[in-house]
Amino acid sequence: MLTLNAKIERSDAISAELVLPYELRENSRLRTVLASGEEVAIFTARGTVLRNNDLLKGDDGRVVQIVAAQEPTYKVTCGKSHDLLRCAFHLGNRHTQTQVGEGFLRIHQDNVLKEMLEGLGATVTPESAQFEPEAGAYSGGGHHHHDDDHHHHHAHGPLAPIPVHQKIHRPSDPQS
Repeated sequence: MLTLNAKIERSDAISAELVLPYELRENSRLRTVLASGEEVAIFTARGTVLRNNDLLKGDDGRVVQIVAAQEPTYKVTCGKSHDLLRCAFHLGNRHTQTQVGEGFLRIHQDNVLKEMLEGLGATVTPESAQFEPEAGAYSGGGHHHHDDDHHHHHAHGPLAPIPVHQKIHRPSDPQS
């Protein structure tokens, strides 16, 4: 069995592709099979999320490219940017994994969320697409994606500073 345990930036030769849905790309320990039927084990650092086109090097030197599987998703669009922002706020408030694109949001299909978004004025279109949600503000690194292109911007470290002590300011607090 091929063991994949090193994430690398580039390679001159790719031996195989491994197609995985997002849910499995979140696992740092995974046993699965390549399209060829060969079994593989993935052992990456805890918290590693594999993204479309990531490369993993095996214990035998072979390199496998990760391919994001087509998944049942909703593409969320709005006529006004303010309405799309409201949709993003409400999805975030529900801790919903969301892909942010140029002029759209993408989520896994969920009828309750679909009704909520339509109630906010969104057009919610069922589709089959590669799902690449935002990594989150306090994640250890991440990618920012635009539209359906394959432009990758690699972030190093958290996307936002992680506060040591955070005071919540309320309107009723005295002015200082």
